[in-house]
Amino acid sequence: MTRLVVVALLVATLPACVGRPPEDATGEDIYLQLCANCHGATMEGAVGPALGSGSASAEQPDEFLRMTISQGRGRMPSFQSSLSDDQVGRLIRFIREEQSR
Repeated sequence: MTRLVVVALLVATLPACVGRPPEDATGEDIYLQLCANCHGATMEGAVGPALGSGSASAEQPDEFLRMTISQGRGRMPSFQSSLSDDQVGRLIRFIREEQSR
């Protein structure tokens, strides 16, 4: 993938990766608002890696996911200023439920 294509993909998906979900948003709502554009609507992977059943993230402990979501990792941005600890917990529970299907 050329550098220009990568930049274009990032610019195209960035607007969907900003903003705060409502405090009472479900894990699924949070995933769809902040994660699906990069990780796929069904966690199949896209710009970001797959998160579903059988993915590398399914083998990681919850604390790894919590740190990755909060602080970012590689090309993934930090969501520390966008999500409360409770929201991160709901998001992780949703991801784990989907991984167990």
